[in-house]
Amino acid sequence: MRTPGWLTLLALGGALTLSAQQAAVPPNPEIDIDGYLRSVKAAALQRASHRVSEEDFVRMSREPGTLILDARSRQKYDELHVKGAINLSFPDITIDSLRALIPDKGTRILIYCNNNFRNAPGPFPSKLPAASLNHSTYTALHIYGYRNVWELGPLIDIRTTRLPFDPPATLEAIQKVR
Repeated sequence: MRTPGWLTLLALGGALTLSAQQAAVPPNPEIDIDGYLRSVKAAALQRASHRVSEEDFVRMSREPGTLILDARSRQKYDELHVKGAINLSFPDITIDSLRALIPDKGTRILIYCNNNFRNAPGPFPSKLPAASLNHSTYTALHIYGYRNVWELGPLIDIRTTRLPFDPPATLEAIQKVR
């Protein structure tokens, strides 16, 4: 089927207009979408083998040299978090904050997010699956050179989890709502 000439011209005109608009926007060397997309693909390949069960997450969290990172907001972290987790809110992940918090890029880091827990919408409100904080956190850590990152994989009922939480009173109140 041939495309009508006028439709081809219309499409070409639209592409030229978009190209002209893009050329008018000044470049910013501090924003690299192509590098980001390459990094997402590389992180996704590694992530596929770095997702762990609840049991493995608990075991690994008890081993020396392991850091549990909670990238949710400070408010949500303060409401309830995995015991021993350190909070570094996702917007605060920067070259300097990571260097100060995790100077050794070989440190084993465990991550979790809102979408790992159900029946606790206050401290763990759901996000759309494609917008899960685990994706962003894992990718950001990968971009900054951290390769020993492990993600809690399953969706866990907060009322029956074996993970220890702080503050315990908040978890106990949630668990009583069974």
